[in-house]
Amino acid sequence: MTAPTTVIAPVRKTVRVKAPIAHAFEVFTEGLARWWPPNQGIGKKPIRTVLIEPHLGGRWLEIAEDGTETTVGTIVVWEPPHRMALLWQVNAQWKPDAAMTSEVDVGFTPDGADATVVELVHHKFETMGAEAGASLREDVGRGWPGLMEHFAKEAERG
Repeated sequence: MTAPTTVIAPVRKTVRVKAPIAHAFEVFTEGLARWWPPNQGIGKKPIRTVLIEPHLGGRWLEIAEDGTETTVGTIVVWEPPHRMALLWQVNAQWKPDAAMTSEVDVGFTPDGADATVVELVHHKFETMGAEAGASLREDVGRGWPGLMEHFAKEAERG
């Protein structure tokens, strides 16, 4: 008999942006540096830029002023402009850690010709272990709402 697996509730954040789906997807992915705060990173500081390599297997990457690269995540689903998902390779101490992965799944649904509903689901925290997963879930539960608001404002700028 196997022990029951702890399930940690996902973090969900949905925003409606006044922008067509292709534009919303582009701002979230290729325009990451336009809305992600430069002081919120896991790698070497100061951070010069953050970016998402726009393809399956691409990385969410931080690049420090000295050129040091830190992988935050790896793209596991790439379906522009409708969906992208990545393995979030960050541990509960906010350090890069390829062995400690949760997942971030972002869906883009048109809402008329000029608006898009964007739903972010950060989940699978239990793969990190109960304590570490719960800690990270609490942290990202506080962080994603504000980050998604930054994204929405940038996407609506045109």
